[in-house]
Amino acid sequence: MREASSYTLSKDRTKESTWKFLLQELKPKGKLLTPFNIISIPVILLGAVIIAIRFWKGIGAVTNLSQEVPWGLWIGFDVVTGVAFAGGAYVITFMVYILNMRKYKSIVRVTVLNGFLAYVFYAGALLLDLGRPWNVVNPIIGNNFGTSSVLFLVAWHFLLYMVAQLIEFSPAIAEWLGAKRARKLLSGMTIAAVIFGITLSTLHQSGLGALYLMAKDKIFPLWYSEFIPILFFVSSIFAGLSMVIFEGSISHKVFGDQISEKNKGQHHSILHGLSKICAGTMLAYFFLQVIVFVHGQHWNLINTPLGYWYLTEMIGFVLLPLILFVISYRKRNILLIKIASIITILGIIINRLNVTVIGFRWDAANQYYPSWMEIVVTLAIIFTEIWVFRWVIRRMPVLRESAFSLTK
Repeated sequence: MREASSYTLSKDRTKESTWKFLLQELKPKGKLLTPFNIISIPVILLGAVIIAIRFWKGIGAVTNLSQEVPWGLWIGFDVVTGVAFAGGAYVITFMVYILNMRKYKSIVRVTVLNGFLAYVFYAGALLLDLGRPWNVVNPIIGNNFGTSSVLFLVAWHFLLYMVAQLIEFSPAIAEWLGAKRARKLLSGMTIAAVIFGITLSTLHQSGLGALYLMAKDKIFPLWYSEFIPILFFVSSIFAGLSMVIFEGSISHKVFGDQISEKNKGQHHSILHGLSKICAGTMLAYFFLQVIVFVHGQHWNLINTPLGYWYLTEMIGFVLLPLILFVISYRKRNILLIKIASIITILGIIINRLNVTVIGFRWDAANQYYPSWMEIVVTLAIIFTEIWVFRWVIRRMPVLRESAFSLTK
């Protein structure tokens, strides 16, 4: 009896200490009055109010969406564009765990964290965009759409990939909580989760493009082709890696105290290697775009306002950063790599919005323009994601060496 009671007491104390630990970790770390906090907090609060109004009065109260144009900024940017930027997770894990490129191992966790948070928050944005959010289960169970629907496949890919990414990142959570047994178990599941996640990610990156195959008469011909799924998949590779370069450069400065001297020394080498991959995939993407254009025989559309915008995208935001990546790789110019990544990120945003918003129903009598409230909610989602990312980085072994690896 005494042994049982002592075991129960020990268990209660463990629970109590765990709660104290979690409450302690919820307290803010670092300065509160920073420029980012001053800008982001009002936007997040205003976004929360707008979201409350959206669920109270309906989606029409805060957006300019209609029956003719049911998908706007929240789908075009928050979901379709955001998922492309999250592509760095499957690319980096493939390079490290499958190709055994150990040089990039130090950025695996932070990249997977970025990808996981992107999917979680953009799934939330998807709920905002649905007129009846509770119907989100329909594509998952095949109701109304059927199991042969592209939307059914995308929904399952999306759901399962979030689970796979959570498993990939879970060893860091276990290390943070000091759960040695759980960490050992979860670490053993990593390779399987990576393989499963890579398969799912490559499918749904192209699957998002496949959704627009059914909108042939609604998308401007210069952005529509039967190769949209392939173009979306290929572009997600350099989109994700460009975001890794961009976010990695910022994290390297902001969270420098979290990074070991060894990993700091490898930072430039990692950026240099990623620039080479970006250049190669962008070359393939540009070549595919040229083939699609020639095959489509849309020469007459070039001398139009949207035709000029198409050329701006292809030359200014694909060919130019491609050249910059090649030059920066050959000259090992880190600043030029960062500039090329920023231009590439802008190019992906433009491309996805051209397909989903700008070139979608371009001939409609009443053109869709996002309301200021749609823009505020989008910014609020991005800022909230950054807050969560920062909270995790400062508490869990993501950029810093874990205590488990140091004691081996």
